[in-house]
Amino acid sequence: MVFLDGVVEAKEPTRVVVNVNGTGYEAAIPLSSYDRLPREGERVRLLTVLVVREDAHLLFGFMTEEERSLFRMLTDISGIGPKLGLAVLSGLPVRELKAAVAGNDVKRLAGISGVGRKTAERIVLEMRDKLGKGSLMEGLAGGPVPGPMDSKLRDVLLALVSLGHKQAEAQRMVRDIAGEITPETPLEDVLRRVLSGRR
Repeated sequence: MVFLDGVVEAKEPTRVVVNVNGTGYEAAIPLSSYDRLPREGERVRLLTVLVVREDAHLLFGFMTEEERSLFRMLTDISGIGPKLGLAVLSGLPVRELKAAVAGNDVKRLAGISGVGRKTAERIVLEMRDKLGKGSLMEGLAGGPVPGPMDSKLRDVLLALVSLGHKQAEAQRMVRDIAGEITPETPLEDVLRRVLSGRR
């Protein structure tokens, strides 16, 4: 089962019932998906993940492909089941979750209910490998480096990571130079200034 296309029969912060041609399907959802659900009686297309166990078939629903993808990454990590995966997505919005992974923010992840420090460390370690560089850079650039320079700084961050720098280090390097450049500064010049600042 890949998605449900039907009418919202009932919804709560942790679950939704979708009426598909007279059959009601109940799916557990993260808070981020609940916020995007249409009103009861309105049509919805809910992306799903079906978890089959010996004692039950569990259905999980998501309003965006990004949420579903992160859920799958989380539940592939040893010690994280579907319920804890949902708890992580409910505890941090997608962009903040990516930022926490990119910035090695174990403390923030460990603050989510049900996630201890060791589990948070596993999330950072394993999801860094699974998230593409673009997603990690989106997480980094989405928080501490806002404003009109966002696009250029994001390109610089990506370039630094491609050169082998760790995400947190690359973010610090760019923040140190951000006030000295303008939107017209060529990317090569920005990179040269950032790299020369480390000598």
